[in-house]
Amino acid sequence: MSVLANTAAQAIELAAEAGDADAAKATAGASSAGFAYGLAAIGPGIGIGYLVGQAVQAMARQPEAAGQVQTTMFLGIAFTEALALIGFVVFILLKFA
Repeated sequence: MSVLANTAAQAIELAAEAGDADAAKATAGASSAGFAYGLAAIGPGIGIGYLVGQAVQAMARQPEAAGQVQTTMFLGIAFTEALALIGFVVFILLKFA
């Protein structure tokens, strides 16, 4: 969080030097929200990669159970992707609210 706070502070300082306080807050909000969404997307990306890798490994070990493993994998991907979508909604709320 300190990186996010430092980035916002630097954006506010740069815009304040230009003389527009409202632009400074808008710039800081946009950069902070974008950075926060980037962090929110890292976790689901890692999770989905791990999930698919393990599913492929399970299908290779037991090809007869591939259908059940594939169904479970798609459910896991959907639930994990929901986390990224929640992060995107928070990004939009921070940006426009």
